[in-house]
Amino acid sequence: MTSVPASGHPPASSPVPVSTPAPAPIPSRTQFVLDAIRHRILTGRLAPGQALVETELAALFGVSKTPVREALKTLAGTGLVVMSQYKGVTVRMVDADMAREVYDVRLLLEPEALRRAVGRGAPLEAARSALRRAGEATDTAERSLANREFHRALYHPCGNPLLARMLDEVRDQAALVSAVAWAADPSWEREAAEHREILRLALDGDADGAAGALHAHIASFVRRAFPGTGPAAGRE
Repeated sequence: MTSVPASGHPPASSPVPVSTPAPAPIPSRTQFVLDAIRHRILTGRLAPGQALVETELAALFGVSKTPVREALKTLAGTGLVVMSQYKGVTVRMVDADMAREVYDVRLLLEPEALRRAVGRGAPLEAARSALRRAGEATDTAERSLANREFHRALYHPCGNPLLARMLDEVRDQAALVSAVAWAADPSWEREAAEHREILRLALDGDADGAAGALHAHIASFVRRAFPGTGPAAGRE
């Protein structure tokens, strides 16, 4: 028999904690294929518009078609590849409209993220290290990846995880635009000088100056890469 307290009311039952399952990790083979395909796209080894055939990729990486298929779905979600019922899977094409859309998002969010990172005194050693690696790079692929890490190191410690994730989501697409632009007209030296100035202002604690320099850097790049079509957010 269940005992009843002197108050005459049965004891309240304790709530049962409900655990939220953690997201399932990406299987190691899928992650391997995902990283390999992404690297080839972002370094230009797989060109925009190029077909990505599951059987060929599976043979190239020594895996079954399943991890290839899952990797391609993930890449479609990040905007690097396009899945079509008729054309299959292809590397995303880059044009002025696509570049403007991606860089509009960066112009709206990235300078503000850097302003907040500097304002809260976030350490920027990762940005300094990435800038050094870009300067010491011996090929386009290595330099491209270091530049991506430089930008992420500036915005990631902004103190707002959602803002950082939003910028992460367009990061690959921005890198794809850069890869296409650099293939047509390399502008490493100019961008390296702009990166050094952005980092100098940030390390000096000039949040507004660093954000302004970053905004100018992002806006000018897409205008140079696609003449006559500047990002809408950067237009007056």
